[in-house]
Amino acid sequence: MAEADSIVTLQPFRDKCEPVFLFSVNGTIVAKIQGANAPLVNQKIITLVNEERKIAAGEMVRPQYHEIAFVDSDSEDAGEPSYESIDQMYTIVIIKPDAVTARKVQEIKEKIIKAGFVIEAEDKKPLTEEQVKHFYSQIVDQPDFEDFVSFMTRNLSYILVVSQGKEKQPYWDDSEVNSETESKEPWDEQEEMAKPLRMKSKSLQQYLEIQQISQFCDVEENITNTKFIEVLIPDFKKIRGIKFEKILALLRPALFNERTEDVLNKIQDEGFKILLQRQIVLSEEEAKTLCKEYENKDYFGSVIENMTSGPSLALVLVRQNGLGYWKQLIGPSNVEEAKEYLPESLCAQFAIEGLPINQLYGSDSLEDAEREIQYFFPPQHTVALIKPHVTQEQREDIMKLIKETGFDITQMKEILLTEKEAEKIYFKIKGKEFYKDVLDILAEGTSLVMILTKWNAVLDWRRLMGPTDPEEARLLSPDSIRAQFGKNILQNAVHGASTMEEAMETIGRMFEDFIPENLEEN
Repeated sequence: MAEADSIVTLQPFRDKCEPVFLFSVNGTIVAKIQGANAPLVNQKIITLVNEERKIAAGEMVRPQYHEIAFVDSDSEDAGEPSYESIDQMYTIVIIKPDAVTARKVQEIKEKIIKAGFVIEAEDKKPLTEEQVKHFYSQIVDQPDFEDFVSFMTRNLSYILVVSQGKEKQPYWDDSEVNSETESKEPWDEQEEMAKPLRMKSKSLQQYLEIQQISQFCDVEENITNTKFIEVLIPDFKKIRGIKFEKILALLRPALFNERTEDVLNKIQDEGFKILLQRQIVLSEEEAKTLCKEYENKDYFGSVIENMTSGPSLALVLVRQNGLGYWKQLIGPSNVEEAKEYLPESLCAQFAIEGLPINQLYGSDSLEDAEREIQYFFPPQHTVALIKPHVTQEQREDIMKLIKETGFDITQMKEILLTEKEAEKIYFKIKGKEFYKDVLDILAEGTSLVMILTKWNAVLDWRRLMGPTDPEEARLLSPDSIRAQFGKNILQNAVHGASTMEEAMETIGRMFEDFIPENLEEN
């Protein structure tokens, strides 16, 4: 303890000094609590310890933590966290369109993270001509470069901005990375075992080559100028290091019946975006799975009875560090503990009389969240078309709207829709008297054809498009795509399937090699 008034160096802290609790995992500071909030500190410790137990038991994978940054509260930059030193270096990885189509992206990302690198930002999109020439400037003089530009601008690429994490260089063991690709004789293995473990420092390019996945990627290393990155990801400075996480949340039947609006307002006030929501009546088996932590309690039977008594509200929420924040926000699993130690938690605030458990549920881990979202919100595919009259700038705005609405652009191709190609999409109206007018509009230039994936994709895409006539759309649905970018009933910017059956038939005609995964059956 020190009296700040009598020590010159401590005087700047007068009237603003408070305890700060830092939580470190493997040398990385992953959480910070300011002030002497004992219940909050207690809950954070319990959460982190429970995570470590699950990791040790093999029930979850250790999250990819981003270290908490600290700045002087009096400095000019106090409002923005400091993410890098002046010599911070990045690597850009462009996963090529062929690899995106072959669904290699997740495998590549997992290998990069496993090797100790940190993915600071990522985006899936077709590159513009300017971006291709910027990144591939060293090969612009090659004779087939224009064909390459056309290929890269007409198909989806996946962009990763990667840093070297906390350590100066990530490390891995050669014997580990080669174990899947090289067979060794018994005497070779004995010789290797006799050697001390050798850990070698390598670049990301070298690592991808060792893993035999470098053919799917183009890599630019040792980038210190963020302006180079911003050509590919314009808002890189804002989003780098930010980890947006999707989780499943659930309002149990009693809470859903009594205070849904209050809960949803609170969720949005806390910075969460509600991507998806649906009412669902749980089966007894589903209720037991979601209430497994109470199975040894005397009241387990009544909990299951309550959970199956009426509709619950399932939500997909997204927020920066969403998993941990949601756990902290809803509080303990039982009401008694919440009211005693965390009265500000949602568990305490939205307790229902006679019900001892937290009326809000949240995923335990990101792996659980992915599995639960897949279960409660099974994905559906639809086909989307952006018409030729839409400018490049408008295309980018439309694709931004598509992503913000929760769609995944699963596949994409830019194509001139000749009469033969147009029939694959517009086969339902081929005999209509206005069909020739449609063909004339499509012949004006190339169209962008996409497979969009999301729960309830067909209906949600039609809702986002708006009414067929842009004039009507501007009156009835002013935020829709056709209201913003449509000119008339023929040049109405976008097109989509009316039913799931039509969507799947069109996808089968336009993307012959596409194999849907985990498709919604109903």
